Amino acid sequence: MRIPLRRFTAKPWPEQEPTWREAQPALIEAAVKRASARPSGNWFVVAAGREVTSSRPFGRVIGGREVVVWRGPDGAVSAGDGACPHMGAPLCDAAVHRGELVCRWHGLALGSRRFGTWNPYPAHDDGVLVWVRLDDVGGEEPLPEPVLPARPAGGVDAVATAVGRCEPEDVVANRLDPWHGAWFHPYSFANLAVRGTPTEEDDRFVVEVTFKVAGRIGVPVTAEFRCPEARTVVMRIVDGEGEGSVVETHATPLTTSPARTAVIEATIAHSDRRGFALARPAAPALRPLMRWAAARLWRDDLAYAERRYALRATGRST
Repeated sequence: MRIPLRRFTAKPWPEQEPTWREAQPALIEAAVKRASARPSGNWFVVAAGREVTSSRPFGRVIGGREVVVWRGPDGAVSAGDGACPHMGAPLCDAAVHRGELVCRWHGLALGSRRFGTWNPYPAHDDGVLVWVRLDDVGGEEPLPEPVLPARPAGGVDAVATAVGRCEPEDVVANRLDPWHGAWFHPYSFANLAVRGTPTEEDDRFVVEVTFKVAGRIGVPVTAEFRCPEARTVVMRIVDGEGEGSVVETHATPLTTSPARTAVIEATIAHSDRRGFALARPAAPALRPLMRWAAARLWRDDLAYAERRYALRATGRST
C-alpha cells in the first residue's frame, strides 16, 4: 500500500518566493464581489449539529437577532426567537420538555406555533451543521433549504467555531486569498502555488500545496476554492490524498455595531484507503485534533479578517 506521506524540501521562510505580485487586490475583491451576489436564501449557520441537543436549547445572536435552536424527542431541529414574549427572558436558558421550550421565569411553553410576538423559524439539519432561516435579516428571496456543497460520503467530520471583529465578507476575502497560505501559516503549509484563478466561466482558485505533518514530512495535494453562496467558501481536495475531502468555512454575522462574525468551519475528511474505514470508529478521538488544527489557523486568519475590516471602517482600504 502506497504511503501518502512525502518528504519535501522548502526554502527558509524569508527566502521563499514572494507572492505579493500574484495576490492582486483587484482580483481578490472581484472574487469576493461575485461571491456576495450569490443567493443564500436567508439561511445562516447556527452551530455544529452535535451542539444542538434535546436536553437543552442552544442560543446565538445572528444579525442582531436572538435565536434559539433545540431538538425534539425525534431528533428534529426546531428554532425560534431567543426572547420569551412574556417578559423577555432568555430562552437559551429554558428547559426542553416534550419538544417544547419551557421558560424558566414563568413556565410559558413555546414550540412550533407562533405565540404573540414570538415566532418559530425554519431550521435545517444537514447532518453536520444546523441552519436557521431569518428572512428579515437576510433580505433575499427565501429558499426552502440552504445552498449546500457536495460532501464525501462516510467522512469524518469536525466543526470549529471562532469569533472576530469583522464582517462576513472579510472572512470570505481571507479564504479567497490563497497566496497568503505559506507566508502566514508556515507551520501548516509549504510549497504553495496558485495554478488557477477565477474566471466568469470557472469561478474558482486551484492551488497546489503540501500540508505539513511533522518536520519535512507532508502530504502534497491539489485543492480548489469555490463559493456556493455569499457567506460560504468551500475548499475541496481535487487530487492527492484525501481526494473529495472538504473544508466548509461559513461566516455568520452576529452583530453589526460593532461588527462581529462567527466563523463556523466544518471539516469533512475522506479517503478511499481501506485503513480509513478503521479510523471512523476513532472519530470521537480525532475530532478534537481536527478542531485544534482549524482553530490554530483561524487565530491567524481572524487577525487578517479583522485588519481588513478595520482598514475599510476607517477608510484606509487598499
